[in-house]
Amino acid sequence: MWDFKVMTALRLMLRTLPFIVLRILVYLGITIGYVLVTGIGAGIGYGIGPVFGDGGHATGAAWGGIIGFGVFGAFMYLIREYLLYMVKAGHIAVLVKLVDGETLPDGKSQLGYGAGIVKQRVVSSSVLFAIDQLIKGVVKAITGMVRGILHLFPIPGIQRIAGLIHAFLRVSLGFVDELILARMIRTESEEPWNSAKDSVILYGQNYKVMLKNAAWLALIIYFLSFLVFLVMLVPAAAIAYFMPGTLSFATFVFAVLLAWGLKAAVLEPFALTCMMQVYFDVVADQQPDPEWDAHLEKISKKFRKLKERAMGAASGAGDEDNVPPSTPNQAT
Repeated sequence: MWDFKVMTALRLMLRTLPFIVLRILVYLGITIGYVLVTGIGAGIGYGIGPVFGDGGHATGAAWGGIIGFGVFGAFMYLIREYLLYMVKAGHIAVLVKLVDGETLPDGKSQLGYGAGIVKQRVVSSSVLFAIDQLIKGVVKAITGMVRGILHLFPIPGIQRIAGLIHAFLRVSLGFVDELILARMIRTESEEPWNSAKDSVILYGQNYKVMLKNAAWLALIIYFLSFLVFLVMLVPAAAIAYFMPGTLSFATFVFAVLLAWGLKAAVLEPFALTCMMQVYFDVVADQQPDPEWDAHLEKISKKFRKLKERAMGAASGAGDEDNVPPSTPNQAT
């Protein structure tokens, strides 16, 4: 079946309880922010609804809620770099130490310890975010390639199947960037760009093992997330009930947000710990395969850019600390 140890992963994850609590607070705060701003927007829209004529209250509340939701979503997009650096990276650093069987220092804040490791290994949030975006681009290229291959087969309904497989691959490969960061921290490399490049290649050359385990975890996460969503429908319905106007869609949206918050805070660290076990074990004593290096360079513009920055950092041609973050909208 799978190669990770579920109970071991749970024990290790629970040993990082300060980070789990932090993630719960952060993602719960994000969810509450969406609810409050959407509610404020709906309230304002409801108040000015009469300008829309008959039934204007409902129309105004609906549009106000949509605008409020969008405004907060834009805010979250702007602070995503900070969240990645302060919440996820420190947690990953501590998990790496625990997966390797190391003990955490006594009398020191776990949150501060994790942040210190990240600053030592990755230098700055801008470098981490730039690397993270480039790796996401490589993953996008790989999933797009798989979907493109499926379209070549003249099978009825293949486009729908390809769409499902594409969505499944996105979940299965969703932890690749975090695994790359984990290996960067573990190898204690002083050149984060080169370490990221090698880690991507190592993942690619072991894709069969990694995808098999990622697929099992994707199924587990999908199932648990659906259960959480069903449970969250109750508080979400209560929240929607107090919203102004007839926001019938609010119950579903809020349930999704609440389920997403718990998934990001609890389920994702569990899945990441499982994947760390597999990745660290399978790449042990391996070297990056030149054939996979060439293959990734051929199919992904983002990998070529990652490689260029690794070469530039090694030669001292660039200043790592001042690398502008890549944007998700750039070509892959």
